[in-house]
Amino acid sequence: PDAPLRRYAVLVSARNEESVIGQLLESVRAQDYPADHLTAFVVADNCTDATAQVSREAGAVVYERFDKVHVGKGYALHFLLTHIREEYGDDYFDGFFVFDADNLLASDYVSRMNESFGGDCQIITSYRNSKNFGDNWLSAGYALWFLRDAAFLNAPRARLGISAVVSGTGFLFSREVMLRAGGWPFHSLSEDTEFTVHNILDGQRVGYCGEAEFFDEQPTDLVQSFRQRMRWVRGNAQVFLRESLHLTAGLAGKNGLSCLDLLLSIPPAIILTLLSTAICVPAVVLELVSGGPILPLLQMLVLSVAAPYLLMLTVGALTTATQWRRIHAPAWKKVAYTFTFPVFMMTYIPITLVALFSKVEWKPIKHRAVISVQNWK
Repeated sequence: PDAPLRRYAVLVSARNEESVIGQLLESVRAQDYPADHLTAFVVADNCTDATAQVSREAGAVVYERFDKVHVGKGYALHFLLTHIREEYGDDYFDGFFVFDADNLLASDYVSRMNESFGGDCQIITSYRNSKNFGDNWLSAGYALWFLRDAAFLNAPRARLGISAVVSGTGFLFSREVMLRAGGWPFHSLSEDTEFTVHNILDGQRVGYCGEAEFFDEQPTDLVQSFRQRMRWVRGNAQVFLRESLHLTAGLAGKNGLSCLDLLLSIPPAIILTLLSTAICVPAVVLELVSGGPILPLLQMLVLSVAAPYLLMLTVGALTTATQWRRIHAPAWKKVAYTFTFPVFMMTYIPITLVALFSKVEWKPIKHRAVISVQNWK
């Protein structure tokens, strides 16, 4: 609580987000943090709608970008930081928040993050909740996964003194981190993972503030969901292939445990499932063809499906139970979507297969959940 007041810039990359960005900026204005220490910046990235106009009317400083070659959030953030540095200098802001246009912030979000910021916490991520958990099984699946990340990955990491992992939005980094990186030079399909790996290898530790809560909108359309998660899978695979040797070398350094954590968590776990399936299923078929016992083999096949479902059901149930009060949905939906969570996770099997063997590009996700700060309260 005795943390000094710092001057922050809020960075938002938005592409055709006129329907939701006003609510985000409203939640920024509604912070209990001094308004003169908080400036919202929006890059209207290749927009064909009124995103820029809505953002200006909501009080943000807006820069418009039109570049059909360098496409993606990473390029937009670098463009935004470049303009801020040119107009405000390198010393004006102490730190930079990154949000997506569909986010909403709890009124004490910036205050809680400010209390955790500084010292060896030059990068901090926060508690990611969902504003549309109850829409359908897809939005609930995403929400449970991110709640699980917060409660059972980043919180324990913080307690163990190792690095948390940035997940797309809802994080803060210092001026010094920005200057060492030269802006935002992270342009892979998973720029958040690339950012995390770069800074851990640079000796930084990503902190976690579970008291700082924000809400975002999750996809409800299966096609959009597949497209988004294909990008995540492909992007993480790219970062892992490029940085695995550096992370291995870092095992003996200051952030050795964090490097080990990333080596184990960046590769999509579903790849191991696919490899085991590729080995086990042909083995079972060969055994049946050669006259092996049918019942034990059928039991093995059933177990190969039931075991992953039960594992993910356990993960989903633990997350729902421990985060029950923070999930904004009717009780029956909390229970029902716990049982569909394993199905959501199993869709990663076709997603991974397609992502690893086809061309994947960055494409925007359409957001429709228009919720004001007042309605959310």
